Amino acid sequence: MLPPHGEGASGDQAIQQALEAAWPADLAVEDERQLRAAGRDLLRADATGFGRARWPAFFGRPDQAIAPAFATARFRIQAVVARRDGAADRAVVHLVWAGTDRGGTYTDGRITNLSFTRTIKRGESTWIPQRRT
Repeated sequence: MLPPHGEGASGDQAIQQALEAAWPADLAVEDERQLRAAGRDLLRADATGFGRARWPAFFGRPDQAIAPAFATARFRIQAVVARRDGAADRAVVHLVWAGTDRGGTYTDGRITNLSFTRTIKRGESTWIPQRRT
């Protein structure tokens, strides 16, 4: 059972458990760990503007001034899983998150899916985020 909206951080573990139960793991543990970390960082950069320079291919010009849509202090990831997306070299990171927008409205239970593809260079595997179309 999911916690009610507005429960705060105390309900995040229940959301994580529900997400894992609904979408069983199908990636290697290390791949999932890497993807979950990258998904968290990418979503934070997208929502708050913090860390966009790390993802120039995804966001474009890192020197471009952008007003963040969400306040960094009122942004948190409630739950995250990474799963295969059809092929071994494609994955999707499913995130549930909460944040306060520029207008001051706080909403939790927001859902974002980020797609990644794997590239292998010199024997090292790297997951690259794919721009939304």
